[in-house]
Amino acid sequence: MPDQNCAVILAAGEGKRMKRDRPKALAAVLFKPMLEWVLDSVKAAGIWHLCVVTGYLHEQVEQFLQKYDPGICTAFQPQRRGTGHAVRMAADFLRSNAGGNVLILNGDSPFLSPEDIQAAYKTHRESGNAVTVISAQVMDPTGYGRIVRGQTGHLAAIVEQKDASAQERQIREINSGAYWFQNENLLGILSEIGNQNAQGEYYLTDAVRLLIERGEKAGACRADSAEAVLGANDCLQLAELNRIARGKIMAAHLLEGTEIPCGDGVIIGPDVSIGRNVTLLPGTILRGKTSIGPNCVLGPNTVLTDCAVGRGSVLNSVQGNGCTIEPGQAVVPYTVMTGKAKTDKK
Repeated sequence: MPDQNCAVILAAGEGKRMKRDRPKALAAVLFKPMLEWVLDSVKAAGIWHLCVVTGYLHEQVEQFLQKYDPGICTAFQPQRRGTGHAVRMAADFLRSNAGGNVLILNGDSPFLSPEDIQAAYKTHRESGNAVTVISAQVMDPTGYGRIVRGQTGHLAAIVEQKDASAQERQIREINSGAYWFQNENLLGILSEIGNQNAQGEYYLTDAVRLLIERGEKAGACRADSAEAVLGANDCLQLAELNRIARGKIMAAHLLEGTEIPCGDGVIIGPDVSIGRNVTLLPGTILRGKTSIGPNCVLGPNTVLTDCAVGRGSVLNSVQGNGCTIEPGQAVVPYTVMTGKAKTDKK
């Protein structure tokens, strides 16, 4: 990915329907904030110049970013007046990265993959597009903006649900809310986005429309999975994201040879690593950057956060946070520990 490319991540939303005292982007999927999922994907795609637009309880987001990567820029959106307005708040950051392309995406869409980001950039670059929308094919497109393509397959329009004709409502390719823009094109159009709509807000989709009306090239690149567009507006939807992520991660470990004879209560975080010949018994919860060496038996009822477990360890009804357990150790059952584990030599 060229060094002059950058990304703006929109994380200003309150998420009123979450009914929680934190910004929506910090709501967790498998114990990991949705914003962190997004940041990890962007970095894995090879983009290192990042700006996060903050708003509601912005101090919480800024505190999280200081721990995650203090080099990430922030831009504050004091009033939430739409996605186009949010990007305007990052205009100084965009100008500081002039000459490249900018990825704009939502901080509460945890399943957009690095591969989807890279594939869309390839389409964007090779087609010479001013803007390329990352789209997805879904079974039920209700509520989403539809991707309307021209005869040559280019992007002709993004039509919102309320404005769509009966024929357009049959389209199942939808806008993910993630875009690649040529930076100069975006900066040139931002000030022209209006708010003549029922909500009185400035929408980034209007930037796409204005560029198309100017005769600029526009495209859409379809993500591999419909899950790329998923987000959560309430805790019921958040629970569904957790269900999807839990199933995918558990399946991946099973295919790598991890033995999980009964999955009841087994939860594995996205950044956990597990060696060969490991058995996970019911009630095992692995969080954070936990790493499990080969030939271990964990559970039942074992919870580990940011722990390193050596080869051949046995942990039954253990809770650990930040612990290192040496190879060949059996931790005393019902131990709660931080730092070095209390062990019995095998």
